[in-house]
Amino acid sequence: MAPLSNVRILEFAALGPAPFCAMMLADMGADVIRIEPVSAGTDAMRPRDPLQRSRRSIALNLKKPAGVEVALELVAKCDILLEGFRPGVLERLGLGPEACFGRNARLVFGRMTGWGQDGPLAHKAGHDINYVAVAGALHLIGPQGGKPVPPLNLVGDFGGGGMLLAVGVLGALLEARQSGRGQIVDASMVDGTVAMLAMFFGFRAESYFRDATGENFLAGAAPYYDTYRTRDDRYIAIGAIEPQFYNNFLEKLGIDPEAFANAGYPHLDAQAIDSWPRLRAEIASRIRSRTRDEWIEAFKDVDACVAPVLSVAEAARHPHNVARSTFLEVDGVLQNSPAPRFSAAEVTLPRPPRRPGEDTEAVLAECGFTSERIAALRAAGILT
Repeated sequence: MAPLSNVRILEFAALGPAPFCAMMLADMGADVIRIEPVSAGTDAMRPRDPLQRSRRSIALNLKKPAGVEVALELVAKCDILLEGFRPGVLERLGLGPEACFGRNARLVFGRMTGWGQDGPLAHKAGHDINYVAVAGALHLIGPQGGKPVPPLNLVGDFGGGGMLLAVGVLGALLEARQSGRGQIVDASMVDGTVAMLAMFFGFRAESYFRDATGENFLAGAAPYYDTYRTRDDRYIAIGAIEPQFYNNFLEKLGIDPEAFANAGYPHLDAQAIDSWPRLRAEIASRIRSRTRDEWIEAFKDVDACVAPVLSVAEAARHPHNVARSTFLEVDGVLQNSPAPRFSAAEVTLPRPPRRPGEDTEAVLAECGFTSERIAALRAAGILT
């Protein structure tokens, strides 16, 4: 049995981190019901979006009181509610926490925003790049002497956002099942991004940290933790931090580790840093002598933390990922397999995204709506 097979979730359609959270929970077996606006139509891209997989979809007009009433009746049947609107949007619709807790005191009310539910920026527009910028993370990412580079939208939207929301609502669900009381989970992408900086606060306290773009040893400043161009203009990624891996790496390149004995971690003093440009030049010169795949072959039996930098298409074909079925195809769309893996539950293939409103009648009937009431709601423009 899947870990969340006895959990029902009501998801209000949104973009990015909230759907990612819903995907994660659906992959763990939760029954996720996604409410779409009746005007959603049939977006041609929707069936190809893994963020919307494995749920049921209903189309509901929340601009009318009857539509809000339907949503509240669904709330009464659910364990978790997920929403990703700006603060106050659901309250104005009559679907805020007070109204929902009135129908279901055990409900976990999961709220996903960039800035949080309060604070000076709470109602201001923003995107991932803005949230990681204010969190202090963007400033650290990029080339030395260059400008900060956005790390796709992995840090704010998904790591600091959707994943944080998933952890939060599961923690609140566990508490609700013990106490009988639900609560609001305020998941902010700024908060989540700052949380992911925890290790760097430790580095900062221990003088392992430089508050500048690309200056930290895990940001590419250290020559033993960086990417290098190969003869075929591809790249390999080096993560030879610990002394044993550092020594193995240099020896395999034909560089005497003793010549740079104090350049590796944890020697992050001025003398070590001063030697980095010379060591980087030595490494770069030798890496350019072979192709990417030749280097990977050379290091295959050596613990030196060396890996090829792969495109997404290459990653899907890599033997390790193939062996673990890390990637899969659903209706011809390459995507991520469910993760994490559970020893007591079989991995089931995700279901393709549903068309907006495809499950409206079935979901409402399951929740006690009669066929006559469903027909009346449809005739009134509340359902499609």
